[in-house]
Amino acid sequence: MAARRERCQDPRMAADERLFFLLQSAAHRLRVEGDRRCLAAGGVTTAQLGALLAVYDQPGLTQRELAAELGQRESAITAMTGRLIDAGLIVRQPHPEQHRALVLDLTAEGTATIARLRPVIESFNRELHALLGDAFGPTSEALRYLAGWPG
Repeated sequence: MAARRERCQDPRMAADERLFFLLQSAAHRLRVEGDRRCLAAGGVTTAQLGALLAVYDQPGLTQRELAAELGQRESAITAMTGRLIDAGLIVRQPHPEQHRALVLDLTAEGTATIARLRPVIESFNRELHALLGDAFGPTSEALRYLAGWPG
């Protein structure tokens, strides 16, 4: 017979445990819904859109810089950029100064994909704003802070 899990008697600990679970659950649900919408409208996931936007904002970004920008491992970024190259959304080119490095740039189709997805993201953000109301700003600030923690 499985041991019954004891309920935490300290309400602060229970709230702390629940907060982490709720953050994980919310992030998962938002990612799934965001991916569904972005795939339908532009053929890319939200993670891929994040990479496209980073390259849009910083043309000539290296894969190492993109990994740091997105908080991802370089191996994950290498695989993602490979898929974006195969889809014709970005290109890798030799770095103008570092002979071993490659830089990333958007293709015309990559720029068009971002343009198609901007209304989708704006709509998603409007829905979140309506859902959260006055808590939207503080929630956004708290998540921005958490995204950079620790460090």
